[in-house]
Amino acid sequence: MPDLEVVDPFSPDARDDPWPLYRSLQDRLRVFLTPDGAYVLTRYDDCVSLLRDPRSSVSASNLSPEVLARYQGNISDFDLPVLLFQDPPDHTRLRGLVSKAFTPRVMEGLRAHIEQLVDEMLDAVIDGGQMDVLGDLAYPLPVTVICELLGVPVEDRDQFRPWSSAASRLLDGDLEPAVMNEGLIAVMQILNALNQHIEERRRQPRHDLLSALVAAEEAGDRLTHEELLATVTLLFIAGHETTMNLIGNGVYALLRHPDQLARLRNDPSLTKDAIEELLRFDGPVHLTGRIPTEPLTIGEVRIPAGFQVVTLLAAANRDPARFAHPDSLQIDRPDNHHLTFSSGPHFCLGATLARIEGQVALSAMVRKLDDWTLLTAEPHYREHFVLRGLQQLEMGFTPAMSRAE
Repeated sequence: MPDLEVVDPFSPDARDDPWPLYRSLQDRLRVFLTPDGAYVLTRYDDCVSLLRDPRSSVSASNLSPEVLARYQGNISDFDLPVLLFQDPPDHTRLRGLVSKAFTPRVMEGLRAHIEQLVDEMLDAVIDGGQMDVLGDLAYPLPVTVICELLGVPVEDRDQFRPWSSAASRLLDGDLEPAVMNEGLIAVMQILNALNQHIEERRRQPRHDLLSALVAAEEAGDRLTHEELLATVTLLFIAGHETTMNLIGNGVYALLRHPDQLARLRNDPSLTKDAIEELLRFDGPVHLTGRIPTEPLTIGEVRIPAGFQVVTLLAAANRDPARFAHPDSLQIDRPDNHHLTFSSGPHFCLGATLARIEGQVALSAMVRKLDDWTLLTAEPHYREHFVLRGLQQLEMGFTPAMSRAE
């Protein structure tokens, strides 16, 4: 086996614009190592192959003793059966219980209400001629929708924002102690808040997802209390973090590509394709990891069982072997099978909802707002590895003249 090059693909210097580094690594190295010993894949076909391989685990219990000796941990070590870190058969059972609430038909039934929410949020800022894309729309929209789905009071959404941001850092692992502690405290705060709502549903069920999950738990051996709490917490965090980043990153991309924004304005039928391209171009999920339960061979590289393997989804989404002109934003790109929502058994449960929220938000912004201008002098991305989203995005606009729908 050839000696592998050691590279840090997550250097803060490359956070805002990692694409040149990724392309260089993609061209030169089929597999490389991070400084902490994880294997990294950047090519589309290799990532798909690993994500769909039944020998790829997401459970830290499969880490080898050698890796565990230097393992810094992440949210999977929290003493909760989180769906993200469950292998079959537990993953299959848990996902089956939740997936009924996230079918395309159920999600499409929410579209009209999501349209109403977006219109209200944009109408609240339209006379001012500027908006904080994240604070005025990208965060409140998905968090309102997931709160309503679960049955969590929407008025509590603001207290969850700092908790969710801190807790989602635990996905990254290998964190500084202060960041790790902040994330663990945030998880405890979220768990405590959600547990109160769970207890309320035991006493008085309602027509919401939380009540349905409580009923499944009380039916016996289908969902334990720990699984219920972990699942609700994951749904809450994942239900808005990714969509917030999709809307923020997507609007930023269009601000930097006015020709594509003009195309969308002239042809609103491209909205669905545009969302897929924005998901590919600068998606809200940057990477995901797997642990082989048996040795795997990729090219000439043999990856031992029990070692961490990172699929760098953002790099795979710009692989020139899969996407023509991958660094160009093309809102009508055909055959756009990006990996932002992963692939295989852990394909994102909320992908349909995120797509609908993104489509509705983008369509309304294009319809209601003209003359988009970037007001944030130098937008920077948050210090996350797994999730990719902006710290802030201020934009200016003029209210659009009435257009035909």
